Amino acid sequence: LGESMNCFGYPFSIFFIVINEFCERFSYYGMRAVLVLYFKYFLRWDDNFSTAIYHTFVALCYLTPILGALIADSWLGKFKTIVSLSIVYTVGQAVMAVSSINDLTDHNTDGTPDSIVTHVALSMTGLILIALGTGGIKPCVSAFGGDQFEDHQEKQRSRFFSIFYLAINAGSLLSTVITPILRAQQCGIHSKQQCYPLAFGVPAALMAVSLIVFMIGSGMYKKVQPQGNIMVQVCKCIGFAIKNRFRHRSKEYPKREHWLDWASEKYSKRLITQTRMVLKVLFLYIPLPMFWALFDQQGSRWTLQATTMDGNFGAIQIQPDQMQTVNPILIVIMVPVVDAVIYPLIRKCKINFTPLRKMTVGMFLAGLAFIAAALVQLQIDKTLPVFPAAGQSQIKIINLGADNARVTFVPQNFNVSVEPLQGVSKGRWRTSSHKTEWSKSKSFLTNGSKSILFYLFSSVHFKQFFLLWHKFQDIPPNTVHMAWQIPQYFIMTCGEVVFSVTGLEFSYSQAPSNMKSVLQAGWLLTVAVGNIIVLIVAGASKLSQQWAEYVLFAALLFAVCIIFSVMAYFYTYIDPNEIEAQLDEEEKQAKKDPDVYEKEVEAVSQM
Repeated sequence: LGESMNCFGYPFSIFFIVINEFCERFSYYGMRAVLVLYFKYFLRWDDNFSTAIYHTFVALCYLTPILGALIADSWLGKFKTIVSLSIVYTVGQAVMAVSSINDLTDHNTDGTPDSIVTHVALSMTGLILIALGTGGIKPCVSAFGGDQFEDHQEKQRSRFFSIFYLAINAGSLLSTVITPILRAQQCGIHSKQQCYPLAFGVPAALMAVSLIVFMIGSGMYKKVQPQGNIMVQVCKCIGFAIKNRFRHRSKEYPKREHWLDWASEKYSKRLITQTRMVLKVLFLYIPLPMFWALFDQQGSRWTLQATTMDGNFGAIQIQPDQMQTVNPILIVIMVPVVDAVIYPLIRKCKINFTPLRKMTVGMFLAGLAFIAAALVQLQIDKTLPVFPAAGQSQIKIINLGADNARVTFVPQNFNVSVEPLQGVSKGRWRTSSHKTEWSKSKSFLTNGSKSILFYLFSSVHFKQFFLLWHKFQDIPPNTVHMAWQIPQYFIMTCGEVVFSVTGLEFSYSQAPSNMKSVLQAGWLLTVAVGNIIVLIVAGASKLSQQWAEYVLFAALLFAVCIIFSVMAYFYTYIDPNEIEAQLDEEEKQAKKDPDVYEKEVEAVSQM
């Protein structure tokens, strides 16, 4: 059926896969866009703890792909893995939406949850399920799409992957624009709050649509049965080599050319040679997590930075979490510009801009982006009010009378003279009542800036009286404009283009044809480790100033950049296809002369 259902030369089934990926990416990035603000303003966590939980979640999302690949290749197959984990994913998104309903525990209708623990428990359950779902299907969906093509459809398969990644970017871009708008709406039964249930509910609905669309195409898919996971074979080969080398560690046993050669008693020369090629690339991955440690803070620290800035762009009011859209917008612009203009100009200048040099430049640019963020933070800090530190208190006295007032604090007997408040807006309300005496103050937070309204109600004993009110702005609105974040996003995006795109291209070009998945898992693992680094550095630094933390991360990346450049200098590029062709030829010769075969394979393994 899969072969008969074609549209413009493409298997009809891939359209279900592309729509599935668009909806899934919308769901994931839409939820993630508002996540750190949900932690801060709904769960009432501070900036540091919100950042820590955010990066823990992202790290988990990039650890679970290894589990998904193992399940798909060794047990269920790609189709059943995608369906099963998508159900888990959808449930997780639904739980997140429920966890953000303020009225769920607001039994006294005072506008705040009565049991924040319930919301936290639901939120953490939802995030764990989402991490398992999105990470588990990540290595399966694109590979499952590739399985739909025949061997003679190489051109169509290549175009499919371009369309597939376009769907990823379109889903992430749209969701990052839309969900912050949904969050900014007011909703609630007893009291109006920022509408996190809608911001999480729409991604949950899109994930349900993603699952339904994928299952509709079930009868059209070509479903390849599990063939065994190459990652398991590589790990077993490495484990046996280490164990065998330890067992023969005495000097009476002769040394071998490479430590992996100690696996030759059990594993083929082909697997050992291919594993050596993979390990060469994985060794270069060691410094890479530091780049992701900075890159993924766009969704945490940089978003929190935007909450202290002015988002007024004339007719449009930009939400802090919408600033994250600058990155995908610039990606769409920068990728073709770099490929069509920048790289050709560099080649014309006779500069040998190798893949590893490009990645080094990308790491350096990410460090510069954090220097730019630190400079913006210094300007923001000049406009922020000074709040009392731990162990301190702050008292503000407002004199709404006509004459000076003297206030005495006891037992210190400290006197303060308070002048009448000037420059306040006034108004009068007429009403009918008997004697009433009360006052009210209200504070609200909009776009990171606080204003406090003080009301004074004057009462009289007559049936008719006037209410006199005063409005006083305690903390001025944010004055540093969000547009000042654009340079740091631009520099970071330039770094991403030359680092991330080049890194994947380099990895695939240096790996054997049957071990691309191993390097994919290794690449995703660097992202997970990078987010773990954020937790470690932010927790251990104990820096009170945010600009100082930005500088610290930049300095760490600059140091790692130097280390990576040295590693890149000593790296020797190889052609895996050529080596595998030699192995194929030598395996043919093995049938004729086994002794010659052993010598030639040993020579190849030393390459």
